[in-house]
Amino acid sequence: MSTSYLSAFRGSFVGILRWPMFDRLWQTIRTDPTGWYIYTVGETFPEETLSARDFIQFIDNLDRMLRDQHREDYCGVVYADNLSSPSMIKVFNPNNLGVSCGYSENPPLPGWVLSKLKPIDLMIAFPRTKNSQHWWRRLVR
Repeated sequence: MSTSYLSAFRGSFVGILRWPMFDRLWQTIRTDPTGWYIYTVGETFPEETLSARDFIQFIDNLDRMLRDQHREDYCGVVYADNLSSPSMIKVFNPNNLGVSCGYSENPPLPGWVLSKLKPIDLMIAFPRTKNSQHWWRRLVR
C-alpha cells in the first residue's frame, strides 16, 4: 500500500468555502490538466492518469453536478491540499455529506479524489465498521 498516497490523503487540506474560491481552484487545475488520477471512491481505483481532454471533461461534469445538487450560496464540499498548486483534491458527494468537516479518527470518505499520486483503494485503507455500515437500522427499531 502506498504510504505516500495515504500520507497525502491524511495531510492538511483547505476547505473551498465559497463558489468563487471553487472557480479559482478549477481554473488553477485547468492550467495543467495532465497527470491527474480520478478516483471514484468505492469503485475500482485507476491505474492510469486521464488524458488532458478527459480530465477537463470530468471536472466540467463534476462542476455541473456539484452546482445542481448543492444549491447553497457556499461550496463547502471540496478540499484541496494546496490552493496555488494542488496535487490532491477531495470532493464530497453533496447528497451524502454526513460529517465531512471537523476531526475524527474515522472521517467519512470523499466521493471523488483527484490526485497527481497514484491512488490506493481507500475502502481497504479505511475499512468501515459494522456499526457505520448499518447505522440506519437503529432508526427503525
